[in-house]
Order: sequence, then structure tokens, then C-alpha cells
Amino acid sequence: MVRPVKPTTPGRRGMILPDFSTLTKKKPEKKLTKFIHRKKGRSKGKITVRHKGGGAKRKYRFVDFKQSTVGSLLKVLAVEYDPNRTARIALVANQHGRKSYILAGEETETGASVNVDTKAAFKKGNRMHLGNIPVGTLVYNIEMNPGRGGQIARSAGAYAKVLAHEKGRTMLRMPSTETRTVSSSGFATIGEVSNSSHREEVIGKAGRNRHKGKRPSVRGSAMNPVDHPHGGGEGKAPIGLKYPKTPWGKHALGKKTRKKKRYSNKDIIRRRVKKR
Repeated sequence: MVRPVKPTTPGRRGMILPDFSTLTKKKPEKKLTKFIHRKKGRSKGKITVRHKGGGAKRKYRFVDFKQSTVGSLLKVLAVEYDPNRTARIALVANQHGRKSYILAGEETETGASVNVDTKAAFKKGNRMHLGNIPVGTLVYNIEMNPGRGGQIARSAGAYAKVLAHEKGRTMLRMPSTETRTVSSSGFATIGEVSNSSHREEVIGKAGRNRHKGKRPSVRGSAMNPVDHPHGGGEGKAPIGLKYPKTPWGKHALGKKTRKKKRYSNKDIIRRRVKKR
């Protein structure tokens, strides 16, 4: 859910903020958090990643992406905000009272129960082996390799669709429209990740990005020739090159960056469809 704000200032005109009315707890569980010093784009004082720095302090929440304890019955104690990710997280406790954080689904509510087993009831939020999930089901927090923990479909509103099961492998349509196979003995959660309206959020003003640790970026065409290949010229000069370049002279657009010998290439059945 998102909410527009009253245009009381130029910065707030057009701003759309996330709606936190669904959250049931403000402060995080102390034992499940840790302060991690962020590098802010620097290594030994030298800027290695541009446009990073500053930002509000925040604690890291330890989220259990594995949830591989077979036979666990988890009770949702609270739904919380996590500054380190776009999705909401849920504070849960197992039958022994041990607390942990998990990714909250779109319909996760306080007091609900979540079952983790090799084969569980077909219910949103329940987690089980992919091979036991019916074809056509939407799933998230999917394990690529059994026991490694969820690696696929973890951001706000993300999900993959189960297309088929064959010879110990499950075919999925990824959020990127790519079709690939993963092991059927890996765990996945039924449903889709919470906070699907995240994409509708409008920052509104530069100050909000600064709080997130994002510094300003400058167009290459606004620089001098010594600073960028696009720089120089009179007025709004064109790039004047065969292709756009980075400040270091490399291809800026259309350059494939995926490794040709990546180990998971063999599992890809159909590449993603490029949006036009």
C-alpha cells in the first residue's frame, strides 16, 4: 500500500510514500539485529563506487532465508519494516519459542501460522519442496540448490511460476520472464513477496535519496572533455561517438555482462524477453 501526501511544499508535491499501517511493530527484535558498518563506496578512503555516501544509520536484520527445519510450525508475531530491503519481514516463533525473521508474504498477518515441511498444506505462506507444489502456483524465496537458502524472488512483489516437474527438476518462469530449471528438492514458499506496491513509490525530493545513502550523479554531457567522453561542445552537443561510453571509455549500453561460462547457464531453457 502507498499513500499520496498533501502538496504543502514543492518537494512534497507528487510525492507518494509507502503506507506503514500494516506494520504491527516499530522496533526490531534486539537479538536478531546487528550494526554493520557500510563501506559507502570506498576502499581505504578511495572512492571505488560512485554516488554512494552518507545516509541514515540502520541495523541489519538477520532474515532466515533457509527455513529448512522440517516439521516447523511458525507463528507470526509481528510484521515489520526492514530498511535493508524493499519487502516487509515477519517476526515468527517456532513451537519451541525460538524467534526468527522471515520474508513476509503479501497476505501475511499477525497471528497466522506458517508450516515448513517437505509436503505441507496448499496455503499461502507455507514452505515445502518445489516438487510437491502444483503446476501453476506462484512461489517466492526459492532455493537454487537445496540447503543453500532462498536466492530467487526475494524483493517486493516478486514471484516465480511453477511450469512443470520432470526427472527431479522443476521448471520455473522467473520474475524476469526467463525460464529455467531448479532442483525439485529445494524449498520454496507459496505466494508472492509482500509490499508489491513498492514500485508505485515516488521519492519526491533529493533529500530522501540522501537519507538512503545515494549521492547525486552528474550527466557526462554536462562535464568537460577531460572528465568524460561525452563532455565538451557548445550548448546541448550530441555525444559524437559510435556508441555511448562510460567515464572510462567502455561500452555504456547494450554490453552483455553475464559470464559465458557461468555454472547456472545449463539450467536456462529460455532467456528473458527484452522489454521495449
